[in-house]
Amino acid sequence: MSKLTLFGLFSVTAMVVCYALERRHRAFILAFSAACVLGSIYGFLQGAWPFGVVELVWSAIAFSRWRQAK
Repeated sequence: MSKLTLFGLFSVTAMVVCYALERRHRAFILAFSAACVLGSIYGFLQGAWPFGVVELVWSAIAFSRWRQAK
C-alpha cells in the first residue's frame, strides 16, 4: 500500500468515526470537518478533483454546524 493510499484510508476512517460520534459532543463535529479537509487533500493529491471539491464543501458545512451547536 502506498503512503497516499494509507493517508486516504486514515482520512476516510476518521470521517466515519467522527460522523458516528457527532451526537456525543460538538468537538466531534469539528473533528469531522478537519477529517473532511484531509479527505479533500487526498482527493486532490490522487487526481480526483471532484472528490476534493465535494469534501471541501462537506468541511464547510460541518464547520458551520459546529459553530451553531450548543
